[in-house]
Amino acid sequence: MKATLTVSTPGTAPGGGAVNDLRRWLQRHPELRAHIRQEPAPEPAPGTMGAASELLTLVLAPGGVTVALSAAVVAWLQNRRGNQTVTITLPDGAQVTVTTENVRDLNARDSGELAQRLAESLRQGQPPADGA
Repeated sequence: MKATLTVSTPGTAPGGGAVNDLRRWLQRHPELRAHIRQEPAPEPAPGTMGAASELLTLVLAPGGVTVALSAAVVAWLQNRRGNQTVTITLPDGAQVTVTTENVRDLNARDSGELAQRLAESLRQGQPPADGA
């Protein structure tokens, strides 16, 4: 299953440097490294300024990679300042979006629960229950 990740930070265009930061973060995880592809953003529509960043594409296999991705995304969010939004678009067009606010203070149990909810949402193609 191929999924696309986009990242946005309030006050900036979607993606920007945050996508590159997330890519580098995910590449630090050996179980994810082989699944990450960075692709150019689609061509902008005529008359628009264009895309702000590239997209991350991952090939998600059932089980371990989805769980590893979810845990890595939650850990990355905890290491960012301010509010963040990560949207994962699945091949069928379903989107799973995690919007965070002050997650730096999450304890290990809460961050683990958030990662589990995200992984389950990816398997089902639905947003996590009780947003982040």
